[in-house]
Amino acid sequence: MINASLKQLAALLAGKKTSSQELTQSYLERIQAHNPALNAFVTLNAEISLAEARAADARIAAGSAAPLTGIPIAHKDIFCADGWRTTCGSKMLDNFIAPYDAHVVSQFKAAGMVSLGKTNMDEFAMGSSNETSYFGAVKNPWDANAVPGGSSGGSAAAVAARLAPAATGTDTGGSIRQPAALTGITGLKPTYGVVSRYGMIAFASSLDQAGPMAKSAEDCALLMNVMAGFDERDSTSLERPSEDYTRDLEQPLAGLKIGLPREYFAEGLSADVGAAVEAALAEYRKLGATTVDISLPNTRLSIPVYYVLAPAEASTNLSRFDGVRYGYRAPDYTDLTDMYQKTRAQGFGSEVKRRIMIGTYVLSHGYYDAYYLQAQKIRRLIAQDFDAAFQQCDVIMGPTTPDTAFNFGEKADDPVAMYLSDIYTIAVNLAGLPGMSVPCGFGANGRPVGLQIIGNYFAEAKMLGVAHQYQLATDWHTRMPNTI
Repeated sequence: MINASLKQLAALLAGKKTSSQELTQSYLERIQAHNPALNAFVTLNAEISLAEARAADARIAAGSAAPLTGIPIAHKDIFCADGWRTTCGSKMLDNFIAPYDAHVVSQFKAAGMVSLGKTNMDEFAMGSSNETSYFGAVKNPWDANAVPGGSSGGSAAAVAARLAPAATGTDTGGSIRQPAALTGITGLKPTYGVVSRYGMIAFASSLDQAGPMAKSAEDCALLMNVMAGFDERDSTSLERPSEDYTRDLEQPLAGLKIGLPREYFAEGLSADVGAAVEAALAEYRKLGATTVDISLPNTRLSIPVYYVLAPAEASTNLSRFDGVRYGYRAPDYTDLTDMYQKTRAQGFGSEVKRRIMIGTYVLSHGYYDAYYLQAQKIRRLIAQDFDAAFQQCDVIMGPTTPDTAFNFGEKADDPVAMYLSDIYTIAVNLAGLPGMSVPCGFGANGRPVGLQIIGNYFAEAKMLGVAHQYQLATDWHTRMPNTI
């Protein structure tokens, strides 16, 4: 049952072959058995989870179930959940109990899904390896020496290890797609504004976007049907007609044009990742798609642009963590200013401090025009590159990451090398486009490889259909780590 799809689990529940309580209990037992080795979850509350499962069973018995009622889901610990500790992977929020639900959490609650627990993550979503978490690094289920990616590493590891059938994640510069690729699961970052950010602790507000992480594209489509929708509490939430994200799953791929950016297949891409991606593209050609060469010339600027804009927004967003209203407060201080300084010095980790300092610098007098405004101009050029590319193709494909999962400590002392892990994903966030990663094989070291699919604005259903057809023809998404 742990390898069942969401549709299969829903059928088992509807047919009374199992109950939500039994299903939830089985996942809680798997978490108890395997989480000590993986560190994927930071907070569990069996009492709340089983109470939600009982309510789901009652709803199923009453005939008022939604499609995913009774199925457990794990939430990245960046989403506020009423009554749950919500830490954002930081000492700063170690003792914070959320008094309300994030929109995403309330949507899943309304659908009758069961909250399994809160997953580990890079501190305040700042990281590409899940090594910056105050609660310790998450291990990759495929290889305990390898990182799972970040910042949604806990959610990715939980799904890959079958500790949860699905999970939520957030993506600011690749934080759903990169860990999905490194752990061999499917992850989708929707168009900016499609999923509400209300109750999602902010990192970089113009880039952050919530999305689903699951075994397959079909599962992600079902999760998107719950997550997406307008929310008046989020000023960036888009008011659009509701969609059925499963509508294109059975669409054949004949006539599909796939754009291949030459910049994604150039120097820096490891040979084994490139070979796996080429094999996936060959499979797409067999399925009736054609490929065209395209160019995204400003891709090389996406990293420097991101590391001006994202820290600038972070330095503003994180100013609220001052020890006054909630969260960590330094135990010893002499006056208010001393309390502020010591609280932030002790409460934030080194990567968060680094980004706050960079962000404050680029927003300061005399540097705003030189850095921040210039970065915003280049951001527009990056979006225009995609606009031009989609005149030639329906979707864009390439590697999600330049390498398979790297070892712990390998890039910890070299921030630039760590930042380059997101070279293929960041431009999608800067443009506000949807992107996803699907498993497409393994590297020379036996670690998973991800294929990135990028669509035009609001093309999530098309992308999910394109991914689903590939997954019908291959079995990479069904593979489980043999360490679990």
